[in-house]
Amino acid sequence: MLVDAGYVLGGELPPRIAFEQVLEILKVRHGVIRGAVALLDAQTAEIRVEVSYGLSDAGRFAHYRLGEGITGRVVESGKPIVVPKVSREPMFLNRAGKRDLQKQELTYMCVPIVVKGKPVGALGVDLRFKQDRDYDTELKCLGLVAAMMAQAIKAEHLVDEERRRLKDENTHLLEELKERYDFSNIIGTSGPMRQVFEQIAQVGHTNTTVLIRGESGTGKELIAHAIHYNSPRAQKPFIKVNCAALPDSLIESELFGYEKGAFTGANALKKGRFELAEGGTLFLDEIGDIPLATQVKLLRVLQEKEFERLGGTSTIRTNVRLITGTNKDLEKAMGEEKFREDLYYRLNVFTIFVPPLRERKSDLLLLSDHFLQKYSREHKKDIRRISTPAIDMLTAYHWPGNVRELENVIERAVLVCDSHVVHGHHLPPTLQTAQASGTITSLSLADAVSAFEKDIVLDALKTTRGNRAKAARLLGTTERIINYKVRKYGIDGNRFRD
Repeated sequence: MLVDAGYVLGGELPPRIAFEQVLEILKVRHGVIRGAVALLDAQTAEIRVEVSYGLSDAGRFAHYRLGEGITGRVVESGKPIVVPKVSREPMFLNRAGKRDLQKQELTYMCVPIVVKGKPVGALGVDLRFKQDRDYDTELKCLGLVAAMMAQAIKAEHLVDEERRRLKDENTHLLEELKERYDFSNIIGTSGPMRQVFEQIAQVGHTNTTVLIRGESGTGKELIAHAIHYNSPRAQKPFIKVNCAALPDSLIESELFGYEKGAFTGANALKKGRFELAEGGTLFLDEIGDIPLATQVKLLRVLQEKEFERLGGTSTIRTNVRLITGTNKDLEKAMGEEKFREDLYYRLNVFTIFVPPLRERKSDLLLLSDHFLQKYSREHKKDIRRISTPAIDMLTAYHWPGNVRELENVIERAVLVCDSHVVHGHHLPPTLQTAQASGTITSLSLADAVSAFEKDIVLDALKTTRGNRAKAARLLGTTERIINYKVRKYGIDGNRFRD
C-alpha cells in the first residue's frame, strides 16, 4: 500500500487528484470504509474537506475551526487521535455519518499533515472495529501516508511561490519598461519634438499601424517603444526586427517561421516574429530594405491578418500591431520599383517624422546633460558639467549621426575625463577639428597651448559670471593677466554676466 501511495504522490499529478487516488488505494488495500483529507486555510483559519471518499453530503462540505471536533484538535495540536469506537465518542462531529453506520461499529483514526513543522491539514479514515487491531502500527502507516501527502503539498507550495515570484517579477519588469519608455521621458522641448509627443499621445491608445520616418540615430526605436508601452497592448510582447540586418534569404523565415523539414537545416518547427508578438506589437525597423518577395507576404498579413509558415499549409491567424521605421525615401524607392505602392499605402496610415538633431539644436544641451549623468553613474565617475568651450563645440557640430552619435561622444568624454568637468580636449577629434568636413589643419604647439588656455579662461569666466577678479583667484593668477588673455583671445566677458 505504501509503495503504491508513494508512487502516486511522487508523480506529477496535482495534489487534489493524487489525494483522491490515495484514498482509493486505502479503500482497496487497507479496508478503509470512508476517508477524507482536510486542509487548513491560512487566511481564514478554517479547515475544509478537500477530497473525500464515502462521506455524506454534509461530510464532503464540512469545515471546522481549529480545535473543533476531532479533525480540528488534530490540526491544532499536530498529534494523531484514535477513536476505537465512534459510537461512544461524544466529540465526534459527523453525527449524520455515524447514524448511517449504526449497524456496524467503526474505528476512526486521524493523523496530522505537517509541512515545515506546522500542521496544514489532516488525514482521517473510518475502519471496521476489530478487538485485536494494532493501533500503533495503523497510526504509523497512516502517518507515513500523511508525510508523503505533506511533501506533495510542500512541492505545490514551492511551485506556487515560484509562480507568484515570476509573476511579480514580470509585473515589476513591465512597470520598469513602461516607466523607461514613457514618452514623457523622451528628451526634448523644441517645437519639432513637441509635435512628435502630441502624435505619440494621439496614436498610443489605438491599434493603428504607424510608420516612423527619420534619419539613422534619431530615436525611431525609442518612439516605437513609447507607443507600445502607452497602449492597451503594453502587457503583451514587444518584438523588434532590424530588416537591414537580415539577409534576404532569412528575413522571411524570421518573420513567419518555418515547419520542420521546410529546407535543409530546418530540424524543428520555429515560430516567426509575428507569432512571438501575438497580442502585442511588432516593430520592423528599416522596412525599406525588405525584398519585394517578402513585401507581398507582409501585405497579405496587413490585409488578411493571416499567414503560413515556410513549408507549411495551415493558415495562422495573427493579432499584432505593426510599427515600422525607415530612414529611406520610400517615395523614391516606389518610383524605382524597389518598394510596392500598395504596401506603402498600408503602412502609411499614421506617420511620425522624427527630426534630425541639427534641426533641434535647442535640445542638444538637455540631451548632453542626460547622457553625462547616465554614463557618470554607469562608469562611477563624479563628472558634474560640460565646460562652455566644449558646449560651443557640441553646438557648432552638424551631427550626421544624430542622437546616437551624441550619446557615443558623451560616453567617450566621460571615459577620458580626469576631472569634474568635461573640457573641449575630452571630445573626439571630429569635433575639435575640421576632420569631418575634409578640411583638416595642423596646429603648432603654440596654437594648441593657446587653444587650451582660451578654454580654461572661458570656463573660469563662466563660473564667476564674468567677474575677472574672481576668475583670476580661481586660476591662481592676477586680474591683469586675465585682462590680457581676454584681449588676446577676443573673449566677450559680458556674455557670462547675469
